[in-house]
Amino acid sequence: MSWAFPAAARLALAEVIAARRDVRRFRPDPVGDEIIDELLAAGHAAPSVGHSQPWRFIIVTDPQLRANAAVMADRARLAQAQQLDADSARHLLSLQLEGIREAPVGVVVCCDRRARPAGVLGRATFPDTDLWSCACAIENIWLTARARGLGLGWVTLFDPDELNALLRLPEGVVTLGWLCLGWPDELPPAPGLERHGWSRRLGLADIVARDQWPGANAASPPRDRAAQTAGAARVAARDQEDRLLAAPGSLGLLGDTLLRVESVAARDTPGTLVIAAADHPVADLGVSAFPRSTTRLVSRALAQGEGQGTAMARAVGMGVFLADCGIDGTSIRGWRDLRPRGARGDLASADALEAGAVAQLLTAGEQLGHDLAARGPVAVGEVGIGNTTVASTLAAALLEVPTQEVVGRGAGSDTAIVARKKLIVEQALARMGDRIPPPGQLAISYVEDLLAGVGGPEQALLTGVCLGVARAGGIVVLDGFLTSASALVAVRHRPEVQAHLVAGHVSAEPAHQLVLDALGLEPLLDLRLRAGEGVGAVLALSLIVQTKRARRMIAATD
Repeated sequence: MSWAFPAAARLALAEVIAARRDVRRFRPDPVGDEIIDELLAAGHAAPSVGHSQPWRFIIVTDPQLRANAAVMADRARLAQAQQLDADSARHLLSLQLEGIREAPVGVVVCCDRRARPAGVLGRATFPDTDLWSCACAIENIWLTARARGLGLGWVTLFDPDELNALLRLPEGVVTLGWLCLGWPDELPPAPGLERHGWSRRLGLADIVARDQWPGANAASPPRDRAAQTAGAARVAARDQEDRLLAAPGSLGLLGDTLLRVESVAARDTPGTLVIAAADHPVADLGVSAFPRSTTRLVSRALAQGEGQGTAMARAVGMGVFLADCGIDGTSIRGWRDLRPRGARGDLASADALEAGAVAQLLTAGEQLGHDLAARGPVAVGEVGIGNTTVASTLAAALLEVPTQEVVGRGAGSDTAIVARKKLIVEQALARMGDRIPPPGQLAISYVEDLLAGVGGPEQALLTGVCLGVARAGGIVVLDGFLTSASALVAVRHRPEVQAHLVAGHVSAEPAHQLVLDALGLEPLLDLRLRAGEGVGAVLALSLIVQTKRARRMIAATD
């Protein structure tokens, strides 16, 4: 009995254990190195099998690494939701998992498994005890953080190989996920998943047996749910949301989207629609039901305010910027002439653009995006006969998926046209060969070469727009397949761009959903649109703006 702690210490320990929470909302205030050292020392004091001490701690504060990890987690969350039953999927998608971006510190607990199990006392019979030991270290860190008043969230929504590659872990070292650490912006009275109705805590009697498994009287197995940005601005936006006299999560995905918009875009205006247009030599290979001259006809109507995109934008008070990135013929009145010089190829036998042209369009787009972000949110759209073939080729190169998964019908195509599109995409990818960049973050040289090889001029410009808006701290509302593929290039180059993107809708093109999954974005609308011209982005942005205005009319609790 002399080894026991006093009753007050035991009570304090029980209070800390009972008050431990998985925190998901964080203040941006820094956490001092002294406190971090204290937490990691507590983790290092954990028990380990054979006193092997297999844990290794990586402290992550680099914004680029955190942005990369956040995109990975968003992708994994969407992927897991697709595997759950419908009710559980809705629950998962409604949970706020922004701690990777918000928390000022990330701690990745790794397990060094390079020692052979037979060489570690206790692992020969239970090889995974090294992982269990690391879990004990996490629990020590978690309880010490709670006692200190810090919040900690444990995120395991990752593809393990992706996270290992991001952190450059050697073979034989694995992660146990990502710990988000910071001062909490919430004080949960109960575990979050209990409060959200995900599950309930079982009673002690339900999980304790004597001597043997209880057989027929055993508790039910755990439920199998499988189906057959950030910082101070985000905290302020969420605090304002908390004060509204409305049920938490009442607006679902729209509310989540609004929170993302308010976290990065301060100006409350209808915003600007950017439409980038270009003709494509690949259209001459029979990949479209319409001649190349259709691009010019549609562009003239848009300039007169009579095309679908500009008419939609005018109806909701949005500004319009029309960017001519390569329309055949002379420049069209009302369009900013940004056409680069240089040869244009048909994808199948030659590069779509010259590298210098891509660099010029990226620079112009980034400057345009940066300037327009000062006026409010930016919706992006496109026009160009044959551009779904271009987008399909780019998507296939980025996603490394079979051609049949990225080639759709486009506008009015029949089966023969679709077959030609598939053939051309395959020819373009074969021509690129080892010029297709490896997965992961892309250096600017890879971006330029990829867009030159299998991109289009409007894609180069829109990639630049995404980069520029993000650099200015604004928001981009994406339209269809081509704009989303352009955004994916931007995110592969600078992962922090993802926090500045909203998926306006998912189109009827089958690869559009694949690209959105790779971006880790949920589409706000699903209307089976094939319109292009930014129509879906305008509809989504209009919904966002109107909801923002309506929320200012909702009663608050203080």
